[in-house]
Amino acid sequence: MIKNIIVKDARFPLKGGAGSDAVHQNPIYSYTVACLYDDKGNCGTGLAFTLGAGNELVCAAARFYGEKLIGKDLTEIMASFGDWFRQRSDEQQFRWLGPHKGVVHLALAAVTNACYDLWAKQQQVPLWKLLLNLSPEQLVNTLDLSYLEEVLSRKEAIDMLAEASDSRNTREQILQNGYPAYDTSAGWFNYPDEQLEANCKQALEKGFRALKLKVGSRNPDTDIRRANIVRNVVGPDIKVMVDANQQWNLPQAISIGKRLADINPYWIEEPTHPDDVLSHKILADALAPLKLAVGEHVPNKVIFKNYLQTGCAGFIQVDAVRVGGVSEFITVSLLCKKFGVPVVPHVGDMGQLHQHLVLFNHIGMGHEALFLEHIPHLREYFVNPASIVDGHYQTPQEPGSSCDLLSINSFAG
Repeated sequence: MIKNIIVKDARFPLKGGAGSDAVHQNPIYSYTVACLYDDKGNCGTGLAFTLGAGNELVCAAARFYGEKLIGKDLTEIMASFGDWFRQRSDEQQFRWLGPHKGVVHLALAAVTNACYDLWAKQQQVPLWKLLLNLSPEQLVNTLDLSYLEEVLSRKEAIDMLAEASDSRNTREQILQNGYPAYDTSAGWFNYPDEQLEANCKQALEKGFRALKLKVGSRNPDTDIRRANIVRNVVGPDIKVMVDANQQWNLPQAISIGKRLADINPYWIEEPTHPDDVLSHKILADALAPLKLAVGEHVPNKVIFKNYLQTGCAGFIQVDAVRVGGVSEFITVSLLCKKFGVPVVPHVGDMGQLHQHLVLFNHIGMGHEALFLEHIPHLREYFVNPASIVDGHYQTPQEPGSSCDLLSINSFAG
C-alpha cells in the first residue's frame, strides 16, 4: 500500500564550464525528486530533469499526480500501469497545460519513475531484471499505446517482444561485459581549446571509443576549428558526435553541417528546433549520408512517431526523465525497433536510470547495444553512482533504478 508522496526540489550548480552548450551557458542541473513510500518502509525515487528556474513548478505538479496514488496497491497499479498513465496524462485541466509536454509531463515522469523504482525494490531486483522478468503481455500492460494505433498495435507490440524473447540468451553476455558508453563531458561549449584537447586524450585513456563535441558558435569557423581539434586528437577510428543544441535555423544547419562533414561526424545532434519535424527531413536529405540524432527535447511518443515516419532520424535520444518516464521510454523504444532506428538515450539522469533501460532494450527488445551517454558531474550525489570501467557501464545489481540521492532532506523545496 502506498502511504505517502514527498517531492523535493534538488538543484546542483556546475562549475568551470561543465554542462555548457550553445544555448545553455550557465546550467543548474536540477531534479524534481518524487519519493513514493509504501507501508513496508520502501521508498521509490523518481526523477525529472530541468536546468533550474521552473523546477518548483514541476514539483508542484508532481505532488498532484503522486497524491492520486496514496492508498493504492502498487502491484495492482503496475498490472495495468498503461491505463493509469493515460488517465493521468489526460487529466482534464492539466492536459490543457500540455497536452503531454512541458511542466505537467515532466511531473508525470517523476511520479512514473518513482513507481517503477518502488516496484523493483518491492521485488528486490534491479529495474533491468524486473523488466526482463515480465512477460510480453505484462510489459505491454504498463504502456500507453494511444495515438500510435496506426503504426503499433497492442498485438504487434506483444509479438515483437515475444519474438525478441526467443533469442534473448544470445544477448545476455552484455551483463558481464558491460554496456558501452560515450563521453559527453570532453567537449562542453565553454571549454577552451587546450582543455578540449586534454579532455579528448583523457577520454581515450579511460577507454571511451566515442565522444561528443558541443557546437553552435556565433562564428561557424569556431565550430570547424574545434571539431578538427577533436578529430586530430582522437584519430579516424573513434566516433565523434557534434551537438548544436537547437542553435541553428535550417539554412545554417545545412551550410554548417556540410562543412562539418569533413571530420566524418557519427551524427549531428539537435541541429534545429525540436518541434520542426519537416525541417529535419529537409536537412537529413541535404546532408545524407550524415545522420541526425534527435530526442533530447522531443516531449512525447507522438512527435517521436512523426520523426520515425518521415525517416529523418538516424538515432533517437529519448530520455526517461524528459518524456513521461519509463513507460513512455519503452513505448518509444518499441516504435524505434519497428522502424529500425537505434535508441541512444539522452541522460538527464546522468545515466543512472538509463543504464537499466538500455540493458532491457538490448536483451529484451533486440536493440543494438550501440552506446550510452556518460555525464559524470553529479556522481557524488547518488547513493549508487553508475560505475564506468574501461568505457563501459557496469551492470547495476542493487534493487531499484539507481536513482536514490544522498541527503535528500538537505535539498531545497
